[in-house]
Amino acid sequence: MKHLLFTLFSLCAFTTKAQTFKNPESLFDPTPYGFSHSSSVSTPGEFVYISGQSGGLGKEHTLSNDFREQTQVALKNIVTVLDSYILKPENIMKITILIVDHSPEKLKIWNEEIRKVWKNKPFPASTLIPVPKLAIDGMQIEVDAIAFKSAK
Repeated sequence: MKHLLFTLFSLCAFTTKAQTFKNPESLFDPTPYGFSHSSSVSTPGEFVYISGQSGGLGKEHTLSNDFREQTQVALKNIVTVLDSYILKPENIMKITILIVDHSPEKLKIWNEEIRKVWKNKPFPASTLIPVPKLAIDGMQIEVDAIAFKSAK
């Protein structure tokens, strides 16, 4: 009997979805803002911690003066790191966004651009932090992420 229960438990453990995104109904709906209230991982695998990616383009780290362009590049840089692990944006469990001189217009731009990357919901858990300055003059946005790669 123990072996049967262990086998059933093992089958359930390996067939459950590794990632869960939750938006409790008693809280506001965060999906219009491009995030989920929480995310969790319940199976073995590998966490990938992605350092803050700026809007700097290429090895020269060329920064546009345009917030939208920097946002697009920062998200593209995140996707480049994900690609190196053979992961997709949907594997990201948590992101943190730092925006210099945050405003409603910048939030609108962020929401438009994140939807281009996360074409399929759910969105990751997210924190947006307004800041007065970032590491390099001219940087207007920085995004870091934690992704999860399921064990196969």
